[in-house]
Amino acid sequence: MKTDPTARFSNRVANYIKYRPGYPDEVISFLEEKCALNPGSKIADIGSGTGIFSALLLQNSHVVYGVEPNEAMRQSAEQRFKDNKNFLSVDGTAEATTLSDNSVDMVVCAQAFHWFKPDETRTEFKRILKSENNYVALIWNNRLTQVDEFAKAYEKLLEEKATDYSEVNHQHLKGVDFSYFYKGGQYTLTKFNNTQVFDYDGLAGRAFSSSYVPPQDTATGLEFAGLLKQIFDQYQVNGRVTIYYETEVYLGRV
Repeated sequence: MKTDPTARFSNRVANYIKYRPGYPDEVISFLEEKCALNPGSKIADIGSGTGIFSALLLQNSHVVYGVEPNEAMRQSAEQRFKDNKNFLSVDGTAEATTLSDNSVDMVVCAQAFHWFKPDETRTEFKRILKSENNYVALIWNNRLTQVDEFAKAYEKLLEEKATDYSEVNHQHLKGVDFSYFYKGGQYTLTKFNNTQVFDYDGLAGRAFSSSYVPPQDTATGLEFAGLLKQIFDQYQVNGRVTIYYETEVYLGRV
């Protein structure tokens, strides 16, 4: 039985907070320019998780509705931003945000849209946006799998030992028809460079933050960790390896 997408990360919150990649500051500057955002603009961060992207929006004085159905991740974000009056935590889904009609200036989905139901999601986004001219940004950190020998070995390990990697890996973006989702099939794709540098503990934390990697405290998880350590030992330089990403920003109206 497939895991409910809204519950997949409940046992991975600690690793998610510490080891998931952030987003380049240039992404926020890009969105502010293209979408005419100002301090105080109201933005719905759908599938906001532990608040990785919300944090960048809050740093630039935007009002953020963090819509997240997973209780553990939502509570983590609430704790993180407990002293920031511009963060409003919402127990909702992409298809049913619970936000008011015509209430937000923009919608962002960072590392989340591949879990949503596109038709219901588009209807909901149109409902909560203030105007049909407001934007929706779909954002992913796309790990580069062929950039060097370490990247190739890590990808091979995931393909062979991760539980449902081929089904849920967002990099494949199966079933996402951007031309269909965006109004009139009109959207742009802009890419930004992004990296993470890890020692072995960090690399393991990054791997086990992914929902398709076997849990650490299982036999398959222990096997995965052993194979990961072998790859790290083979390709590390001065005790570190680098994961390279392209941060992809799909931007258009719905």
